[in-house]
Amino acid sequence: MTKRHRIAVVGGRPAPVHGARETGIDITLVHAEGQFDPAEAEPHCTRILTCDITRTSALLELLRPLHEAEPFDRVLTTTELSAVAVGEVNAELGLPGTPPEVSRVIQDKALTRQALDRHGLSPVRHRRIGSAAEAVEFLAEVGDRIVLKPAQGAGSLHINVVSDAESAARAVRDIEDFGYGGVLAEEYLEGPVVSVEAFSSQGRHVVLGVSEYQVNEHFVEWECSVPSDAALPDLAELHQVTAAVLDAVGLTDGPSHSEFVLTPAGPRLLETHNRLSGAGIPEMVHRATGWDPARLFMTVPLGIDRLPEEAPTAKQGAAIRFLDAAPGRIRAIVGVEELPVPVRRVPPGKQHPHMIPFLQDFADADAGAVIGKHAGDTVSAMDSLLASDRGYVFATAPSRADAVRRCAELAGRICFHVEPEGPAG
Repeated sequence: MTKRHRIAVVGGRPAPVHGARETGIDITLVHAEGQFDPAEAEPHCTRILTCDITRTSALLELLRPLHEAEPFDRVLTTTELSAVAVGEVNAELGLPGTPPEVSRVIQDKALTRQALDRHGLSPVRHRRIGSAAEAVEFLAEVGDRIVLKPAQGAGSLHINVVSDAESAARAVRDIEDFGYGGVLAEEYLEGPVVSVEAFSSQGRHVVLGVSEYQVNEHFVEWECSVPSDAALPDLAELHQVTAAVLDAVGLTDGPSHSEFVLTPAGPRLLETHNRLSGAGIPEMVHRATGWDPARLFMTVPLGIDRLPEEAPTAKQGAAIRFLDAAPGRIRAIVGVEELPVPVRRVPPGKQHPHMIPFLQDFADADAGAVIGKHAGDTVSAMDSLLASDRGYVFATAPSRADAVRRCAELAGRICFHVEPEGPAG
């Protein structure tokens, strides 16, 4: 009888554990209470435990006795806030994995910039900022606008483009109140934004797909599509610089998600992460290339699958687009019943813990829609990925451009009638 693999997965969406049983993997899922849907996770896991998944001591309290009774082959995470803790857990249990020091460098964007500077990679002027006056000083040195953002933020939260002392002071105050690692100032980078989805094994880095974004005024990616057409002129350099970036920060194994701006001087790194990307991009890469980053997250460390010898070529295009609606109270959502694709709805009164619920349910469909809101619900401005809860559409097509057009056509059929909410009092 073939020995089954045994792993613990900390946090994450359903995709990284989907199909584990059939692959010969028994998963203990450790998640934060209320941050996962049991109906989506339970079919793929042998055990589900809950705790504060950012605390090493809490994870060890749950996992050490299980590991001593029947050792885990791996403890893995694709949740950014758990990366350091999981690294420390692996060190305590004597298991392989990304060292916590590497995750700290990746999570702190200023430390990432310093690592790149030491290796002469992707030059971007940057500085840690301790006051509004320092932000204004940096602005005067750099040019007519800069970016101020949390040093450890994610999800497009509190990214500010500032061009004067007043906006700089406001941004510094807001970021300090937010509290994610202080304020990082960077030069503003001009050009389209793309992301590189890569996977590493024993120091070998393979690019699985390159996606491109459409962003709103808050830098929230409201559309992601694969393979990127905008990246074609820079594709070879993107592959090379991604591997060099991962080497510079010390990442040797597992998934990575690196965002670049394609500037006139060449690709410049915005940030990198040692996790699967959000926004449904791994599934779009899977649809476009046939290689599933969520499956590889489990199977490559266990030796079940091997990475391709070179970057796969996309066979078709795929796109996902988040639905938008003006802030306020929804009076009606029309056009959904007439959609010519499968549709899923988040049940009334339920806030789904994931921004892309049910995507795995559409495995056999070339397009689909998910509606996340109902009449009577209130929606806020889409100022972060966390606010993209109205739903989404996705499509697979012969090319990226065709998939984008199909998404636009589907989204155009769905109309949110929203009544603006007046000021309180």
